Amino acid sequence: MSVLVVEDNIEVGKFATDALTELGYGTTLVDNATQRLKSWRRRRSLRRRVHRRGDAGMTGIELAQEIRRYHADLPVVLTSGNSHALSESGSDGFEVLQKPYSMEQLSRVLHSVARWRRMKRATASRAS
Repeated sequence: MSVLVVEDNIEVGKFATDALTELGYGTTLVDNATQRLKSWRRRRSLRRRVHRRGDAGMTGIELAQEIRRYHADLPVVLTSGNSHALSESGSDGFEVLQKPYSMEQLSRVLHSVARWRRMKRATASRAS
């Protein structure tokens, strides 16, 4: 399984990718959600068109919502060192991992979202 890490703090991003690699995941680290989404859109431009009101700056929740809009079963984990901001704005149903986090906490949340994805796919296959 491959994990996209979007982190503007390079040291935190390096910790996350190193921990994920040690846990057996492949990783891609980017420091800018807006640029990553633009790249994601270009690669899929022939298959689907994504419209956004603007790309001047994007929060993690906005990136997660944009990805989830087209990939409803794609697990998304938000990490935050500012629980106050998330408590005010909410996590919109996404898993949240509070910074600083340990490798054990990271592993636990990834197992949780993997179970969620299996359940989501099983529900979708029963419905069709």
